[in-house]
Amino acid sequence: MHRSRVTFAVLSLILYVASGVRAEEPGLKLRMQPQLIPYSLGRGESGDLFLDADSVEGHQDRELEAAGSVRLRKRGTAVFADQLYLSPDRQLTATGHVRFEKDGTVLTGEQLVYDLNSDSGHVEKPVYKLLRNGARGDAARLVMENRNLTKIYKTTYTTCDVGDDDWFLRTDRLELDRLRDIGVAHDATVVFKGVPILYSPYLDFSLSGGRKSGLLPPVMGSTSQSGFEYIQPFYWNIAPNRDATIAPRLLAKRGVLMDAGFRYLEPDLGGAMRGEYLPYDRETEQTRYAYSWQHRQNFGNGFSGTLNLLGVSDNTYFTDLSDRIALTSLTNLPREASLFYNGDWWNLTTLVQRFQTLQDPLAPVVPPYARVPQITLNMNRPTDIRLDFSLYGQYSEFVNPYLLGGRREILYPSISAPFQTSFFYLTPKIGYSTTHYAFEDLNRPAESRNLPILSVDSALTFERATALWGRAFLQTLEPRLYYVYIPFRPQAQLPNYDTEQADFNFATLFAENKFSGGDRINDANQVSASVTSRLIDPGSGDEQLRFTLGQRYYFRPQQVSLTPQPSAADRSDVLVAFTGQITRRWFTDLGIDYSTSESQLQDANAVLRYQPEIGKVVNFGYRFALDRLEQVDLSTEWPLGGRWTGLARYAYSLQDKNLLEGLLGAEYNGGCWAARLVVHRFVSATQEYINAIFLQVEFTGIAGFGVGPQELLRQNITGYTKANEKRPVDVNPFPSF
Repeated sequence: MHRSRVTFAVLSLILYVASGVRAEEPGLKLRMQPQLIPYSLGRGESGDLFLDADSVEGHQDRELEAAGSVRLRKRGTAVFADQLYLSPDRQLTATGHVRFEKDGTVLTGEQLVYDLNSDSGHVEKPVYKLLRNGARGDAARLVMENRNLTKIYKTTYTTCDVGDDDWFLRTDRLELDRLRDIGVAHDATVVFKGVPILYSPYLDFSLSGGRKSGLLPPVMGSTSQSGFEYIQPFYWNIAPNRDATIAPRLLAKRGVLMDAGFRYLEPDLGGAMRGEYLPYDRETEQTRYAYSWQHRQNFGNGFSGTLNLLGVSDNTYFTDLSDRIALTSLTNLPREASLFYNGDWWNLTTLVQRFQTLQDPLAPVVPPYARVPQITLNMNRPTDIRLDFSLYGQYSEFVNPYLLGGRREILYPSISAPFQTSFFYLTPKIGYSTTHYAFEDLNRPAESRNLPILSVDSALTFERATALWGRAFLQTLEPRLYYVYIPFRPQAQLPNYDTEQADFNFATLFAENKFSGGDRINDANQVSASVTSRLIDPGSGDEQLRFTLGQRYYFRPQQVSLTPQPSAADRSDVLVAFTGQITRRWFTDLGIDYSTSESQLQDANAVLRYQPEIGKVVNFGYRFALDRLEQVDLSTEWPLGGRWTGLARYAYSLQDKNLLEGLLGAEYNGGCWAARLVVHRFVSATQEYINAIFLQVEFTGIAGFGVGPQELLRQNITGYTKANEKRPVDVNPFPSF
């Protein structure tokens, strides 16, 4: 015990002398020479404190003075200076080449006064940098109110690199609130290229680029229908699961259109609402509006529902006031609500559906039937004896102001016996479909249709290892056969409420019925055959390429048709599909429908994309339908040199010899800002051309998101990425008019 005490005393003395510290009085006055090992000042309210300096003098637990290459640090905080004074209550004053680092903030200045306990203080004439978002600036004074709130006076703020002040905020007071992730500028002027372009008494922005309330970047443009346009969106981040956008839209020829959207998301419900209102349109001398509401909700106990409403004030609302081709081509606007019940092995759906039909005086259309209501039952009950029992039932009430309405009832029970192994499956199925009609006109007798349906589905899967283009792949070969037998029943006397002949493709090649809807069921004695081969990356399991060839063979010509002359062919067209990634830079999606009986192409859809890297893409598309359309579609985003990027799309009808849609634009990437100029021209549903021009300047850090021409570019150029954001971006989830 005595020896241990002596040893401890000797070691303490050696360390004491080596450190250069001498005990001169009971208060332990410290005098330190240059140190290689930090000197610990003990634990305070916010953690251990360490000090490095050329020399340190003072009294332990009282005050300290350090000079020469001073570095004071504690967890998350570091102070560098020429001189430093630390008071007994842990208040420090640093002078001479001061540098302060904390939580991604770097400050340099002439003098720092800082409270280590409360993380509060101030810096005179600082130069600051926020590493979190790359912002920087200088100021007359910076005050750290607490751990989360900083106020900067007479300051500039920019996200541009040092030496590149293309844009900056000049503000009287800037508040940075890390807790709310908000920057607020008071009496702010935006200076761009040395010219003040915008003044605002109050301007706020997100520090991290996340969602926050405030003004979004304005959008300026011009359309042939409305003249010059100016949109000033305001984003309201109501809560993490709710937000709203309010965007007044100045239309030089028409007036001011108010546009507002609201989104919400709860654990059991979610949706989006949007509305547009133009009190007085100077061109048409009327009030105009549009609205949409998409809602989904889980009521619990297996019940859920949806709501989808879309409406406008008049037939030409979209063609007059929208700059999107997808909206100008709309004809039937849905107004529907559904209620769904999931009973595990069975479910029930109730739908009420009506439409607003927009009429073109040059090509009037008959509105579709409303369903008031339509109730659909689906049942699928597997058993332990390799039998699956299924039942499809539907009850529909059809109403139309111009056509005879009625009621339709469908009942289709079936039994299947699936057999499956790792490389083979076989599924025979037998069912019986019965359909009954009753009509509003009581003088018209009821109609019925009863049909047995038999089918057998089968497929094999073969695999082998192979190598192509110097890469190893797993190649599959997957033949499939599908036989269907349905006897003929005359159906020309039955009404047609909702039935059309489905497009012939690989999805319908293996369907029992070639008609969509419930008013027609084709007769069939046919077999569908296909073979698919895939190339799969053995490491990731990702499918790289897929090739499929398919055709249907008729043992008896089909007689049920929606046209007076049914087809007498003994086989269908040949379908070919080739899709996937050919090489690292080339992608393709090719579909062909070729008639062997007529030896000519019926339909073709070809897409080829070259994308060597993000920000460089060329798309080529070709669409062909015999006697209906032939179109080419070219689009690109490609660097032009320097910081310029060219943008273009050209969609042309070879059959009609006219432009369908054209887009030409350019983006300039200023590093901390971007500018976009886009000219857009497309044909509307009324066969009139709509011309629009968009101009947007975006300052990174204070206007990092918003609606504008970039959404139009994403819709028109597959693979498009903003010039100042060379990474994939999300499509704005708001429905947009």
